Amino acid sequence: MAERDPRDLHAAEHHEVSVPDAEQAVDTLRKARRRKALIGFAAATLAIGGGWYALYDGGHVSTDNAYVNADSAQITPLVSAAVKAVPVVNTQFVRRGEILLQLDDSDARLALARAEADYLKARRQFAQTTATSGSLAAQVDARDSDIGQTRAQLVAAEAAFAKARIDLDRRSELVDSGAVSGDELTSARNSFAAAKANLATAQAAVTQAQATRNAARESLAANQALIVDTTADTNPDVAAAKARLGQARLDLERTVIRAPIDGVVASRQVQVGQRIAAGSPAMTIVPVGRVYVDANFKEGQLRRVRPGQPVELTSDLYGGKVVYHGRVAGFSGGTGSAFALIPAQNATGNWIKVVQRLPVRIELDPRELAYHPLRVGLSMEARIDISGAR
Repeated sequence: MAERDPRDLHAAEHHEVSVPDAEQAVDTLRKARRRKALIGFAAATLAIGGGWYALYDGGHVSTDNAYVNADSAQITPLVSAAVKAVPVVNTQFVRRGEILLQLDDSDARLALARAEADYLKARRQFAQTTATSGSLAAQVDARDSDIGQTRAQLVAAEAAFAKARIDLDRRSELVDSGAVSGDELTSARNSFAAAKANLATAQAAVTQAQATRNAARESLAANQALIVDTTADTNPDVAAAKARLGQARLDLERTVIRAPIDGVVASRQVQVGQRIAAGSPAMTIVPVGRVYVDANFKEGQLRRVRPGQPVELTSDLYGGKVVYHGRVAGFSGGTGSAFALIPAQNATGNWIKVVQRLPVRIELDPRELAYHPLRVGLSMEARIDISGAR
């Protein structure tokens, strides 16, 4: 075997060592460049994120503790009766004025008939009272005539009494001289006694006639008090009967219960044949076209929240692709814990601070609700733009 030149061996060794070193250097350089790129990307991301938060997200507060709510209408009958028909079911949409419930109206119709009869009776009694006043006024006039007649009789009795007394005195003076007999004196005495009695009777008749006239006047006054300054429509008894008649008609109308608002029927609790008491809940009407959102923000988030600020909301029902737009309508009068059945008592000293949430009412756009209806109780996410607040 021929010997190789040492220079060739050195070149070969140099070639074998230099190739791996070059690959390692390239790989190291590549990693360094990648590290620099990643660091630069991270720095850029942090800068962009920080700038976005400072310029955009810093002007918003958000919460996922929000729920759909509505001022629902509780349907309760105002009269007690058996349920005759229930033409609606849960989930059914009804318009204002549609029949929700029909009650048996038999008792109401009988009550209306009695009220009508009482009203007619009251009007006739008023007419009778008016006629009685005329009759009593005529009786007062008649009693005045009776008084005149008894006074004339009294005058006649007084004259007869005076004549009888004179006749008796004359005969009494002549009896001793024998000019008047005993029979004449006795007759004169009897005439005097009779004239005296007639006078007393005439005086009593005048007194009685006056008393009768006074009684007639009192009866007239009492009767007039029932009708004075009134007519057949304004008389108290007639007006009371008319009010009872109106109440009976109203009770009859209330046997048919209609929807007070547009909405969806929920919580129907009555069936045909069931007797329902006045004031008992029958069903609920939810105005789905006028729902709102109660968003429970933490107390520290509300520093810059004001009524009228714009709000963006999303619902779990439709996802993030459907965005609702609304306005802050107002704030609740207190936190949920403040109105709890058993409120927190911190007077014992064993106190732990808990971050409170205050309900914020958010009004929604009715046009958006028409395209994407919501239901009471659904979860929402709310984001309030507070960038314009100071």
